[in-house]
Amino acid sequence: MNALCLPRRLLATRVLGVFTPLLLALFFFFAPAASAQAPAAPPPSTAPAAAPAQQPFRLNIGLEGANRPGDVGVAIQIVIVMTLLTLAPSLVMLMTSFTRIVIVLGFVRTALGVPSAPSNQIIVGLSLFLTFFLMGPIFDRVNNEALQPYLAGQMPSGEAFDKAAVPLKDFMLKQTRTRDLEFFLELGRFGPTPVADLPMRVIIPAFVISELQTAFQMGFLLFLPFLVIDFLVSSVLMALGMMMMPPTVVALPFKLLLFVLVDGWHLVVKNLVESFRL
Repeated sequence: MNALCLPRRLLATRVLGVFTPLLLALFFFFAPAASAQAPAAPPPSTAPAAAPAQQPFRLNIGLEGANRPGDVGVAIQIVIVMTLLTLAPSLVMLMTSFTRIVIVLGFVRTALGVPSAPSNQIIVGLSLFLTFFLMGPIFDRVNNEALQPYLAGQMPSGEAFDKAAVPLKDFMLKQTRTRDLEFFLELGRFGPTPVADLPMRVIIPAFVISELQTAFQMGFLLFLPFLVIDFLVSSVLMALGMMMMPPTVVALPFKLLLFVLVDGWHLVVKNLVESFRL
């Protein structure tokens, strides 16, 4: 029995001899860190209390309304902006010069007989840049008369919207036929209405119909010279007995040659820009 206890006591003595220095080292290592982290009691001071720290910038979105009287709430403004961004392509196509330009450029490509050159991306891109060029003065009026005063807090959002619609209405009315306006006034069962009081739901569809009419008229004039070339080529091929030769294949180089000689793109863009009454 004593022989078994001696090895156990010896093992316990060795274990204590190994872990005791390690525990002491850990104690002396963490004791200064704990004392440093302990907050020291502030000394009593008779100085006045310091001003509270400035709160960080926070954005609060709610339905309580804006600070300006008579304005709509911030959340409703965000909803309106998101709706306008969603409808932006339709607004650009239907309330600007984009409709007429893109249709006429498409007619030019079809009249030449090359349905893939220039591509749709080039046609739409050129139409967009021409639209921005033509609508630049109108957009400047909207910015100066509505957007900047609204951002400066000088007018509520409702008044800013009404003022922004005035330049667009003036532009659309200059391009719209009286017959189209009277047609939609009759459909809407409106009485005699002054031009200044015409609602947008009458002006916009009348403007779009007028733009389509003008674009198709310009397209007809564009097709005439190329149609003459098709007739001449077909007559020559018939006279030569070349029945199996497609006239479009033979007429295409002559169409391109005529278009290049008369500087066709310059003429088309020039007449497009001059067709708008600004």
